[in-house]
Amino acid sequence: MSKEVKQDSVTLSAGELNGELKIANEVVTIIAGLAATEVEGVASLVGNATHETIAKLGMRSLSKGVGVTVENGVVNASISIMIQYGYSVPEVSAKVQERVKASIENMTGLHVDSVRVTIAGVNM
Repeated sequence: MSKEVKQDSVTLSAGELNGELKIANEVVTIIAGLAATEVEGVASLVGNATHETIAKLGMRSLSKGVGVTVENGVVNASISIMIQYGYSVPEVSAKVQERVKASIENMTGLHVDSVRVTIAGVNM
């Protein structure tokens, strides 16, 4: 399976199937965001707005606070989260990294090189 980089998507050619599969970067971003929010101890994702604004408005966009680059079929992701009070920061961060990596690789077939987690705050 060969992989070709596109600016806003990645194209996977399936060889013997004589076809191609295009995955928009936004899809990979949403997969990463959804995987991160499934981890126990993650209160929410944090985007460009302040975390207080997001908490007050109840916004739960699965791409806010998630940055993904796909280059030559390799994914690098960065995720900014609010952690729930009482949870271990290192443990939750490691689980987020594992879950995001596994979800992207299982759902897209792309290789995940890195997942950077930023703890933006603590949700009381």
